[in-house]
Amino acid sequence: MNQYGFVRVAVGSPLVSVANPRANGEATLRLLEEIGANDVVVFPELGITGYTCADLFRQRALLEGAEAAIGRLCGATRSRRQLIVIGAPIRVGNELFNCAVVLFQGRVIGIVPKTHIPNYNEFYESRWFRGADGNEPKEIEYLGTRVPFGVDLLFQCGDLVAFVEICEDLWMPIPPSSHAALAGANLLINLSASNETVAKNEYRNQLIGNQSGRCVAAYAYASAGPTESTTDLVFGGHCLIAENGHILSESPRGGHPDHPVANGDWFTVADIDVQRLQTERALLTSFGESGKTSQRPYRWIDVELHENRWTDLKRTVVAAPFVPKDPATLRNRCAEIFGIQVAGLRKRLSRMSHPNVFLGVSGGLDSTLALLVAVKTYQAAGADVRSIHGLTLPGFGTTSKTKQNALDLMRSLGISQETIDIRAACVQTFNDLRHKPFGASPPHGASAWTVESLTELLGQLTPEQRKKGDLVFENVQARERTKLLMSRGFVIGTGDLSELALGWCTYNGDHMSMYAVNCSIPKTLVRWMVRYVAETECRSDVEGTLDVLGRTTGERDVLYRTLISIADTLISPELLPASKAGEIEQSTEANIGPYELHDFFLSNFVRNGFSPEKILWLSEFAEFSVPYSREQRVRTLRTFLTRFFSQQYKRSCVPDGPKVGSVSLSPRGDWRMPSDADVELWLEGLKG
Repeated sequence: MNQYGFVRVAVGSPLVSVANPRANGEATLRLLEEIGANDVVVFPELGITGYTCADLFRQRALLEGAEAAIGRLCGATRSRRQLIVIGAPIRVGNELFNCAVVLFQGRVIGIVPKTHIPNYNEFYESRWFRGADGNEPKEIEYLGTRVPFGVDLLFQCGDLVAFVEICEDLWMPIPPSSHAALAGANLLINLSASNETVAKNEYRNQLIGNQSGRCVAAYAYASAGPTESTTDLVFGGHCLIAENGHILSESPRGGHPDHPVANGDWFTVADIDVQRLQTERALLTSFGESGKTSQRPYRWIDVELHENRWTDLKRTVVAAPFVPKDPATLRNRCAEIFGIQVAGLRKRLSRMSHPNVFLGVSGGLDSTLALLVAVKTYQAAGADVRSIHGLTLPGFGTTSKTKQNALDLMRSLGISQETIDIRAACVQTFNDLRHKPFGASPPHGASAWTVESLTELLGQLTPEQRKKGDLVFENVQARERTKLLMSRGFVIGTGDLSELALGWCTYNGDHMSMYAVNCSIPKTLVRWMVRYVAETECRSDVEGTLDVLGRTTGERDVLYRTLISIADTLISPELLPASKAGEIEQSTEANIGPYELHDFFLSNFVRNGFSPEKILWLSEFAEFSVPYSREQRVRTLRTFLTRFFSQQYKRSCVPDGPKVGSVSLSPRGDWRMPSDADVELWLEGLKG
């Protein structure tokens, strides 16, 4: 276990010599050496003898040979502070049990018998084995010592609590691991001998993934391999590790077209995040409540694993947690989110006495997505999209490109549109406030600014003045736009989740609306949402449904090109003056850091509850779109934490809007936080 709560788990399927425990023990030891230093290692069901021994299980020689092989493994693993789980047949009194033998530092510390014995179709286990029912002896004599025995054993090391079940146990309506998880087990182990039949592997993956998700646990599964007897069956050696509903890693399997026969030992290794599982369980209060209905007592066995400070990580760290990497999954995700947004807005609009809505359309990502949602909503309701009023409100930082994109977008979608230059109103406010933009007074002894004189000043600003900025200058523009919109009627908000997390919005300016359709969509996903609509609804060669006012093929192509142009535009609030060449000068990401990093931090901080130190460590293993230096990641994480805490007051009063994913910051939903909380504790770990 490492300092951030990761436990390294390996599951393996060695080559098997059926009914030869000595050879199988040696093969197990070889695979242990190949796998290397792991915290937990799991081998298949009855792996020390082979699962397919059939009536040979009645032979004393086989049972004694299995115990001797386990004894040799104990002797060879005394120096290993690993939890090693091996399958073996064990006689208790007059009955034979299919068991998992748990080793630690050369000792057998527990033996778990199989509960559910299959005896149907190709399985005949009850011919040889008895199923455990909890009435077995609590201890048995094994390898000359008394060993805990039973289905009620939990193996604990710090936050790690492991429980073992065997093959068929998992396939039952209520697996034993479900009760164990409610008692505290967060690593569920399964020794299996699951034969290969057509499509069975697909169900097996679903079963293991779903059980790990229901139990909010990790699940380590090791199955017998192709070197078992093939008299009637073929076994695949399929090894899987899952965590909270997701398959982290899996081995090849026999019978797969790429691996039809055994060509060696198969295994897979993954680091499970016990800390994350504990956080998730604490968050799901109903998980703890459900434990009250499961009053099964368990015996706890303590072990002390190595504390490892790994320099690597045996799992994928997703750099874009809100954006699926698989194109098909991403497309489906965008479609689902778009549908949720439309459903939310349609319900809200159904309660209005008049059909008109208003949006500020800037030619940027967020307002574009909000407008697309509005058009789709009106179309789904059979309403006239001309009741959607788009206002483009150019100010001192608006560039010709974004303004033209806004105009082209509104025209292509067939909504009502209007342009209002806000500069004169903003200048009047500056004068009323006696504000000195960028520290300057009106020129030539004038008592007040004019649009012309202020525009001239802005063109003469030095790079240092631009970098220093002027918050009043920016906020006045944002609030003027909101005032104009809200004076008209029902305003659809455009702000996204990332902006809300960072407080990158003007309080009671673009921060406020009557319904915020993008409120739980992060910036990294907003860009893909716009691209999704462009590709699926707007290309002339695609049968999309966002067709309004009988647009021609040419009009559809204009809309497509406009959306792609918007998706490729630099992210900016355009509140500071453009460059002399008319290009966007105010880059949001240059100011506060890349949204790719911020969204990574947001997911791991809010959703997973990770410490800043752990988040920073994980960021070393994430494959971002570009490499970020440690210094840049630290700087951006400090910015994220500082702004997340200081800007909570904006999140305490946000408009209604639909939750679409696992992270939401609405105080009525997922996130409640004092507006005056101190960030110091979270910044301490980033000082080094």
